Amino acid sequence: MSAVARWCFRHRFIVIGGWLLLLAILAGGVRAAGGSSFSEEYTLPGTESTKAAELLATQFERTSGDTSTIVLHATSGKVTDPAVKADVSRMLAEVAEVPEVGAVTGPFGPTGSAQISRDGGTAYATVTFTGRSQSLDTGNIEQVVALGSKLRSDALQVEFGGKAIGELDKPSTSSSELIGILAAAIVMLLAFGSLVAMAIPLIAAVLALGGAILAIDLLTQVMSVPSTAPIIAAFIGLGVGIDYALFIVARYRNGIRAGLSPQEATVAAMNTSGRAVVFAGGTVAVAMLGLLVLGFSILSGIGLSAAIMVAFAIAVAVTLLPALFGAFGTRVLSRRQRARLKREGPSGAQISSRWARWAGFVQKRPVPLTIMATVVMVVLMIPFFSLRLGSSDAGNNPPDTTTRQAYDLLADGFGPGHNGPLQLVAKVPSPQAATDFTRLGQEIETVPGVSAVRTPPATPAATVRTMQVIPAESPQSEQTSDLIDTLRDRVIPAHEEDGLTVHVGGQTAVHKDFASELSGKMPLFVTIVVVLGCLLLMLAFRSVLIPLTAAVMNLLSAGAGFGIVVAVFQWGWGSSALGAGPAGPVESFLPPMMLAVLFGLSMDYEVFLVSRIHEEWLHTGDNDLAVRRGQAATGQIITAVAIIMICVFTAFLFVGMRMIAEFGLGVAVAILLDALVVRTILVPAAMQLFGKWNWYLPRAIDRILPHVSVEGPAGAPTGGERTHAAPPADDRTPVLTDRRGT
Repeated sequence: MSAVARWCFRHRFIVIGGWLLLLAILAGGVRAAGGSSFSEEYTLPGTESTKAAELLATQFERTSGDTSTIVLHATSGKVTDPAVKADVSRMLAEVAEVPEVGAVTGPFGPTGSAQISRDGGTAYATVTFTGRSQSLDTGNIEQVVALGSKLRSDALQVEFGGKAIGELDKPSTSSSELIGILAAAIVMLLAFGSLVAMAIPLIAAVLALGGAILAIDLLTQVMSVPSTAPIIAAFIGLGVGIDYALFIVARYRNGIRAGLSPQEATVAAMNTSGRAVVFAGGTVAVAMLGLLVLGFSILSGIGLSAAIMVAFAIAVAVTLLPALFGAFGTRVLSRRQRARLKREGPSGAQISSRWARWAGFVQKRPVPLTIMATVVMVVLMIPFFSLRLGSSDAGNNPPDTTTRQAYDLLADGFGPGHNGPLQLVAKVPSPQAATDFTRLGQEIETVPGVSAVRTPPATPAATVRTMQVIPAESPQSEQTSDLIDTLRDRVIPAHEEDGLTVHVGGQTAVHKDFASELSGKMPLFVTIVVVLGCLLLMLAFRSVLIPLTAAVMNLLSAGAGFGIVVAVFQWGWGSSALGAGPAGPVESFLPPMMLAVLFGLSMDYEVFLVSRIHEEWLHTGDNDLAVRRGQAATGQIITAVAIIMICVFTAFLFVGMRMIAEFGLGVAVAILLDALVVRTILVPAAMQLFGKWNWYLPRAIDRILPHVSVEGPAGAPTGGERTHAAPPADDRTPVLTDRRGT
């Protein structure tokens, strides 16, 4: 690490120019590839909904794609008025000619009476595309919207619903990212008191963000990457990019204060905090790559995108930061701080007296503080045990979006179930099977929770037939989920005779199947992430207890974060106030994404705290002193980092997307608890109670594990913390010899 730091410091302008050249090359590559190509497609092989879609595609290729609705509401008169009928019929005829539109079913045809509300005030038309929404040309979807919008007037409201239309409703995230950057700038300015020290982490984070986003755009050309991936990756990149740079800048400033030259301070910072950043970033990347084991392409795209973002943040931290230190030199200190250094000479790292007193307070009361902190975390976890996974419907979209207004109009005019009909697709190889299918429809009409059943006309020779089942409740409701189970497990099997095979499909069923499949794989995912995290910490600190303690603490933080998400979004304790709509299920994507991010970021804090404690332990051989000094030295910087992270992820709440808001709130709360409860109380208290057992590793394991130094080589300059730092409170006789007596 020292060789890299020296080279980058000495060749600062080559490094800076190289990064700018890399950005230009990536931008050119994206432009040559025709831009990004995001996809929301994910496969669920073997599930009922997939079988339904595959069977439907064999017979109805042009009408096997996603369906959208054009909702018409008469604010005066009725939609059946002759003038309105004529205008609507003409518009629908034009929509039918739009490329990628497979079929249009209007409310005024022979079978369209069910598409007109009883009071005649609302009607809707269905537009069936030839493919899934993620594969459609955006221009064609916009053309459908433009044709329908021409009919809008004071007397007629026209709104659009469906997944394809929803792709056009996705908001921009640039304002939320700006909020996160500004909040980080304010925190760093307060922490450092220097504009240069504030600017360096921001430059590093923005450069890493730009490079990673361009790389993700290229990634979309070779694999399925959802449009939410760069949003999540961007916020992760802002958080870790600023945080990693912040840790290194803080160590560099300490070195300058200690009297080291800019180059010596750079080498010292990279040999200590730089190594910790590489190791901590590696744990985040490994956690995000753990999403690949779930086997869902859409989650793999998110995980790989986030890992690319973290890789860029690490690369910028270990190469660009030394170059910037070479360019700015001692200006990382404010004018007042530089004048004081010149006047008073070198000084030790400034350790907050408040954190020193708190570290001593925790050490004196480890048992009661551990019990109280654990009770707080467990109480916050309680809602997690009622977690219900699913997918929110358009009723949770912002009120000013056309998809939300279409949803409300359909719910008011026809019932909420019309926003998510179930599609039954049947293989009918014989006339008897067709008769059985008809009888099945008649029985389904009597099933509790069913509002209506519609069977379109079919030719006698048809071997594939369809049926639309309208639930009585909304697509995201638990009752609709139970209805799908009832149809699949009890009603349909009783009629599958004479070769009749029926599958329950449709978008609502797809979301349910995804939640079920994901829930089944979550135990494996959690095990892999926890085990890998433990192995990495064991490798870094040569300890058994530290990794196990970290795993338990991380699960507590994650559980509390999930508990808050369930209380707010599933129980509805404030979701409407956040603009996320009424209570509903927690998005199925959330648990693996949030757990991967939280485990990675929690490991960051663990590495930064314990590496500092381990550094003191190697130097003194006194566990109590090492824990106290380590917490006192890192408490202020970890708190500043956590505040930045919290600001960045809280900005997710303002994006206007429910899933992103869930993610942002859950991660922000978990980081808050991790920094204020876990790293401030639980970890130091546990390490105090375990004593020297913290550093125990069986010899058999020690021989197998490769030796990796997070603290840097012995005897290397560290920025003056050990030799100049004032001891925390209660350090009467500092011990400056290590365990080997040197």
